[in-house]
Amino acid sequence: MTTLGTETEDRKILASLALALVDRPRASLQELARAIGVSKATLYRFCRTREQLIERLMSHSTQVLSEAIATAELDTAPVLEAFRRLNANNLEHRELTSFLTYYWKDASKDPGAEANWDVTLDAFFLRGQREGVFRIDITAAALTEIWVAMLIGLVDAERRGRIARTGLAAMLERAFLQGAAAG
Repeated sequence: MTTLGTETEDRKILASLALALVDRPRASLQELARAIGVSKATLYRFCRTREQLIERLMSHSTQVLSEAIATAELDTAPVLEAFRRLNANNLEHRELTSFLTYYWKDASKDPGAEANWDVTLDAFFLRGQREGVFRIDITAAALTEIWVAMLIGLVDAERRGRIARTGLAAMLERAFLQGAAAG
């Protein structure tokens, strides 16, 4: 059994719990603890209720994915380099993407993080359009939605075993750019 403690361990446990909740949405805390290899007492010290666990995962997921977007340097790095980092950073946290996809409807009380993501991504795709990287006959907002939908769809397909994890970032990049590339 694993114990909790360091931030790195906590992040690993949270990622495992996120995926366990997606795969077993009605699991008890004891079943979740067993699924990720910790004792129920350890998980109970981490979060005392399912609701508290989901709230903690929502907060953690939005924070980590916000960091993934921020570290892609969408406003300063060359557009294609930033786009590659955006894909890689988000795919690195695919468990959290799956969790948010499944539980986001429950988070509609606090749409702040999502609104900020939209603004940031829209600005990035607009910059890419201005620099001639992305086509201009599709709005930046639509490019954001297309990218998000592709990311979520591919993460889900990989989780269900329909596509391989290997090369997922390159596949996302190729699929998006071949439909969004300028001229």
